[in-house]
Amino acid sequence: MASESVHRNVTVERHAPGRFTITNSRGGRLAIGTGGDVDFTPTELLLAAIGGCTAIDVDILTSRRSEPDAFEVRVDAIKVRDADGNRLTDIEVTFRIAFPATAQGDEARALLPVVVKKSHDRLCTVSRTIEIGTPIANRVEP
Repeated sequence: MASESVHRNVTVERHAPGRFTITNSRGGRLAIGTGGDVDFTPTELLLAAIGGCTAIDVDILTSRRSEPDAFEVRVDAIKVRDADGNRLTDIEVTFRIAFPATAQGDEARALLPVVVKKSHDRLCTVSRTIEIGTPIANRVEP
């Protein structure tokens, strides 16, 4: 199988104590913080990235058969602090997706477990990166 590489990046800028703005190359902006207000924390964004990535995969593949009546993906995890440092454990993704009582809805419903597995095992860049375990390099520039 041929390898495909596409560079991705975001920029995180501090604008107040504990308050940051993330910007992507397309101009999208997202405020994050330490959890003392309504802004998402980086940990919540990681969970959102897991859920969002797999939700997009599942939506693209199932909605070809039928538009869902309801579509919700919840991601839960436990934050631990121990000798290995801070991290998340027991990450669980729950899909609550309903399709209409039609032939097309039945097709989408039957496909749902297959697509969820395909997203987990192959398609979702975020969960694949976490499960495979990609090293992170840090660099300090003047």
